[in-house]
Amino acid sequence: MKIKLANKIDEKGLELFDDSYDYCPDMENEDAILVRSASLHDYEMPENLLAIARAGAGVNNIPIGKCSEKGIVVFNTPGANANAVKELSLCSLFLASRDIKSGILWEDELENADDFAKCIEKGKAAFVGPEITGKKLGVLGLGAIGVLVANAAVKLGMEVYGYDPYISVNSAWSLSKWVKHVTDLDEVFRECDYITLHMPFTEATKDIIDEKALSMMKDGVRIINLARGELVSEDALIRALESGKVARYVTDFASYRLVHTKNTVCFPHLGASTPESEENCAVMAVKELIDYLENGNITNSVNLPSISEPRSTSHRICLIHKNVPGMLAKLTSIIADTGINIENLVNKARGDLAYTMIDTNSNVDEKALNEVENIIRVRVIL
Repeated sequence: MKIKLANKIDEKGLELFDDSYDYCPDMENEDAILVRSASLHDYEMPENLLAIARAGAGVNNIPIGKCSEKGIVVFNTPGANANAVKELSLCSLFLASRDIKSGILWEDELENADDFAKCIEKGKAAFVGPEITGKKLGVLGLGAIGVLVANAAVKLGMEVYGYDPYISVNSAWSLSKWVKHVTDLDEVFRECDYITLHMPFTEATKDIIDEKALSMMKDGVRIINLARGELVSEDALIRALESGKVARYVTDFASYRLVHTKNTVCFPHLGASTPESEENCAVMAVKELIDYLENGNITNSVNLPSISEPRSTSHRICLIHKNVPGMLAKLTSIIADTGINIENLVNKARGDLAYTMIDTNSNVDEKALNEVENIIRVRVIL
């Protein structure tokens, strides 16, 4: 198997590949791609490309629609960098409260060594900020990261409001009972002193913090965005910062305008930049790829359903097809007509796509299966 490394991938992940795999940044006609932040939107994907694994949660750098049309499974690694982002979120809470950034920069500019201590005592009042204990924090998005942030904030003495209309069962079980789960986003905007964003970027969440949302918030609200820059309307935000409506904005998505706007703290995309996080993401991404390439199992795909079945036969047929009526009947009929017995079959759908795995102990006619209408990709694993 040939693996293209679109970015540098942590060695702990690459060590999981055995001698049957070749990997390098310049790989051609690859079977799979490992990527972190590199954009693949303009990349010419080879016909034999089976899968792309993103060592991270967001997949905005991958053309999901194009991959789905070609039968390319796209994986991500949800939760692998959650602790790293949680820790930066807590740091951001304190940076949003007290004007630590400006205070440090001001100190660096003091030139009179003799009066340095006197200047510090005289000027420190300019950088005073509130404590977070007892304040209301709105957490928008209760996935792996949001839940960790919400729970940690509770332990820091904050009153936490959690908003997520699509919260998973696992997240709900992990969420502290002291977090107030709200279904009305406007309630978060009206009530909270701090708002932190942990949502994916979609058409529905684009500019979720806009002029209207800002107008509902308390004067002096403090906003943290370590999720995606596009969740916040930059024009509306800058106006709110300049007017004082927003007391401080902390983000992991710097722009030239924001860096040069007062009361902002901009990180150079540091959320998942820890050795532990990069290792966790690499290991998870490689494991997902190996299981799919060798067994056909799908875990943590963003465009196909999750299916995981143990291997018990010599042949496994993996079929990606459109989610339309009658597909299973057509597929099983073709296999039965050749006298092959189906030992196990599993089928799941996700939106317009479906995935079927069929286990047998005989050779199959791949050509006949490929000719079935609405089939996107057929692969037989021996």
